[in-house]
Amino acid sequence: MIAKKFLKSKSICKATFTLPAEAAEAAKKVELVGDFNNWDTEAGITMKKQKDVFKTTVELEMGKEYEFRYLLDGEVWENDWAADKYVATPFGVDNSVVSTLN
Repeated sequence: MIAKKFLKSKSICKATFTLPAEAAEAAKKVELVGDFNNWDTEAGITMKKQKDVFKTTVELEMGKEYEFRYLLDGEVWENDWAADKYVATPFGVDNSVVSTLN
């Protein structure tokens, strides 16, 4: 699930990404990786574990769409089950997309 808060004072969208525990398959570490960090797995955004979910908030520029995926324990890629849409990649998998188009 992705909760979005559009700020009126800046052209920023605060997007809160939430990955349920059942999607994380007992992962110890979950990172958010995507267009917003040039798909750099070394610069992934570590998500905090809270009860039965992993969660993080990212500031994204408004008026764009960003492809992303979750990286579990540095090995397994997972899509967001509630992404705004999905796009095919040349690697034979789909990426999740979050939209900040208003």
